[in-house]
Amino acid sequence: MPQQTDQSRSGSDLDRTDIDQAYQAWSKSAAAVLAKARRVEVDELPDTPEALLSTTTEDRLTIRPLYTRRDETDEPGLPGRFPFVRGADPKRDVTAGWRVTERFGDDATGAADVNGLVLEAMANGASGLWLSVGKPGGALGVADLATVLRGVYLDLVPVTLDAGAEGIAAARELLALKEKAQAAPVAAEPTAATTLSFGLSPLTAAFSGRPTVDADEATALAASGLPAGVRAFRVDGSDFATAGADNALELGLVAAAAVAHLRDLAAAGLTVEAALGQIVFGVSADDDQFATIAKFRALRKIWARIAQVLGAPDAGAAITHAVTDLSMYTQRDPWVNMLRSTIAAFGAGVGGADQLTVLPYDVAIPADKRTSSPSFSRRIARNTQLLLLEESNIGRVLDPAGGSWFVESLTDDLADHAWSVFTEVEAAGGYRAALASGWIAEKVDAALAHRDEEVAHRRFAVTGVNEFPNIDERALAEGPGATAAGVTDIETGTPKLARVGRAFEALRDRSDVVLAETGARPSVLLIPLGSIAEHNGRTTFVTNFLGAGGITAVNPGPLTTDRIAEAVAGAKTPIAVICGTKARYAEDGPAALAAARAAGLSTVLLAGPEKEWPESDDRPDGSLRIGIDAVSTLGGLLDQLTSTGATA
Repeated sequence: MPQQTDQSRSGSDLDRTDIDQAYQAWSKSAAAVLAKARRVEVDELPDTPEALLSTTTEDRLTIRPLYTRRDETDEPGLPGRFPFVRGADPKRDVTAGWRVTERFGDDATGAADVNGLVLEAMANGASGLWLSVGKPGGALGVADLATVLRGVYLDLVPVTLDAGAEGIAAARELLALKEKAQAAPVAAEPTAATTLSFGLSPLTAAFSGRPTVDADEATALAASGLPAGVRAFRVDGSDFATAGADNALELGLVAAAAVAHLRDLAAAGLTVEAALGQIVFGVSADDDQFATIAKFRALRKIWARIAQVLGAPDAGAAITHAVTDLSMYTQRDPWVNMLRSTIAAFGAGVGGADQLTVLPYDVAIPADKRTSSPSFSRRIARNTQLLLLEESNIGRVLDPAGGSWFVESLTDDLADHAWSVFTEVEAAGGYRAALASGWIAEKVDAALAHRDEEVAHRRFAVTGVNEFPNIDERALAEGPGATAAGVTDIETGTPKLARVGRAFEALRDRSDVVLAETGARPSVLLIPLGSIAEHNGRTTFVTNFLGAGGITAVNPGPLTTDRIAEAVAGAKTPIAVICGTKARYAEDGPAALAAARAAGLSTVLLAGPEKEWPESDDRPDGSLRIGIDAVSTLGGLLDQLTSTGATA
């Protein structure tokens, strides 16, 4: 959106009256509709239409129902210029877009074979590398870097290291390789797109518990006079995001950790500009499209403001490496992860990420239980980005969401919330003090608890896990004596990894063990009352609900009272759910309940609110309805079913 000139402002001021009048007209119409829906008068509404129609995000940001020219703001500069909201790199090649950065080294593949995979990936669209070396369980050592990078032009390809406790040694090895590396046929000066990152993350890794280096040694290396285009520190937001931090908390904490690095570098003798030039940000990208777009824009705004306060605004361009959020990946119905990855990649790309890594769709599944070959999973992850870049042309426009009233407002709101987190950390004595006192852990734990509650109550939908589960998909725990231990958790994450769907998947793991031991999953009988039109909505809801816990719903079709005993005998389960309408409950409910109890069922539940059950001497033992704690309820049902050995 073009910035207004002085000559146009008078016209805009005149237009403001029309804009306000139009908004008031909308508000009046919306109030009338809301009042009619609530069967009250307009003056009886508890709040304004805007407030009543607004929603709150996981970050506690308010999303309003309507964004208009009333929300218009001045354009936040050009890409590559302060305040860098629209992008860090003024020289980005729009025909290439962001760098498609593929990760290698997490499995047992040897150095020579990894080199082959790297060159193959480069030939098929990858344009950046992220290497895991020198880590327990991995096959690549620091000395293998030369073999892995054979044939790679280090002045054209951005390389990021993830070397854990071997980070300093790996950094020196990469630096030596760069100094003697063959130059590309066509020389290019270093840009944000070709940054080499040692990936040293001593401060954020200190929170997540993954192996890392000593911060003082890392600072000494960063202050030793590194060549242009090489950065030592990676402030990694994924350490917080995969532990449950929301977007505002993640951004506030990475800003605080980065400032702690700046202080260390200044104490080591670096200028502000040089210190700012030693940091790269790792940022998680999830399947909330607009939140991810705003996240990258907000981070650049925050970092630019910090650089401005330090007196070096032109050096405040935040270089970002987006990584699809490991915590959003599911083990159940893993194909849906391809969709999650696509949305996350789109959000990061539109938000202006300099590099982007899409994790394989089956990354959350233990390696020995995956059904796809590693080459297939890699190709799908890589092609997810290439389709966005080369067919959808997402990278050809810098900051395509810029000027959107909604995105600009969301960016500002997210930046404000993240800045408040940052200032709280500073008030607590800085990042190290906040980490040592437990303040950071407390905040992340609170965010995780809130997210877990939303998932458990299914207000946060996870397709294939707590909504629309495929109860018949391949079990992860198989064979006699099967165990679910180690299935829900995965080794590739940090010790604090808390995947969104883990609680429901733990229930599904329990069901898999029963299936392996008995040949059938735990089951619950449905008692549908009335016609299909009457009960179908609730039988579908209950089937979906039970499936999220790995429990099969046995639906014999509409039942009359005299057929309930036969259905109970055939289902071989001690638990049933009566499904119907409120009117049908009033007419047939008590008799159906009595018949179910007479048939020997120990637990009879109701589909829908308990208030729909008519007044009677006997009532159902509970209800399955929207909004209940599904994890707790399903866990209790599994306890009952597995203790009795009941299966379909």
